[in-house]
Parts: sequence; structure tokens; C-alpha cells
Amino acid sequence: MIVRAEVEVDALDAEGAAGPSPGGGERRSVVRVVRPVRPRKLAKVPFVELAEGRLQGVVSSGSDLARVYVSSIAAGTHDFSCSTNNNRPCGGLGGASMCKHLRSLVDEAVTQYGLERVARYLKADAGDDLAGSLRGTKASAPAAGVFSRFLRHLSYLEVPGVTEPLPEMHWFPAMGAAG
Repeated sequence: MIVRAEVEVDALDAEGAAGPSPGGGERRSVVRVVRPVRPRKLAKVPFVELAEGRLQGVVSSGSDLARVYVSSIAAGTHDFSCSTNNNRPCGGLGGASMCKHLRSLVDEAVTQYGLERVARYLKADAGDDLAGSLRGTKASAPAAGVFSRFLRHLSYLEVPGVTEPLPEMHWFPAMGAAG
């Protein structure tokens, strides 16, 4: 089920009164919120997204609780990247072989979005072993933006429960959603 939230954005005239947008039409922002296919365990892969032409996310280290890896797989080419949050390359990453962090990322993306959607986004065959069917090579990919979005999501865990809207989330509707 896809939930669509629509928010009208009106332009203000010189006196600050709301009115139609300068071009004469309405401006509207639509946010699609997709419910997970199945609930995920966030300890291993706390952040996963299909964005910027890549499956990308943050994967916890199996050996060091203080270390995380930013991993990504490009749509189409299936080139992959995996490095720590401070850009040290993953030791398990080979020239043409994926590390365990990338495999975990694919598994959790399938749990979050479903096999068909992830395969379609990556432009890959949706077989029994999606990660095994990807034939990319090691490549460089920007990790800072992904890690920054992950940290931003974490910051919401520290926000106390309040009834007032959060200014940075003003574009979400306060009540209800169009479906």
C-alpha cells in the first residue's frame, strides 16, 4: 500500500497574503510513503534507501560495535562500493566480489521494499539470490551524503514526544493522508 501525502504550497503576494503561484497555477508537493513489506531488524542494517540511482545504506560492522559501513550498489551497472563512515575501504571487498555488508544491504532492502521493487530499481533479474546475480565491479561512490541522511534520521530518535509540529517536517500533513 502506498500512502500519498499532498501539501499545497501557495505563493505569497507583496503583502504576505497567500495567493496563487506566480505562473497562475497551483504548486503542489507530493510525498510517497511506502510501508515496509515486512518488519526489519535495524541492528544489522539501520538505514537502507533506493536513491540517487543506487541501493545504498548503512551497515553495522560484524566485529566492532563502534564501526559502520556505508555501502551502495549502482542501478544498471551494479558497480558497488563499501567503506567505513570515515572513508576507509572495506577489507572484504574484492574487485568483482561483494562483501558481507553489501549482501546484508540487499537482503534488508528486499525485506523493506520487496524483491520485485529492488530488482526493478537495480535493473536486475529478480531471482532467488538477488545479491549473487549482480555482476558489478568495485567502484567509488560518495558515502558522506548517505551517512549524513542516516545521522539525520537518528536525530529524530532524540526528539521528545510533542504535539507541536517539527519545523523541518512542516511539509507532512498534520492529520490524515490521501490514498
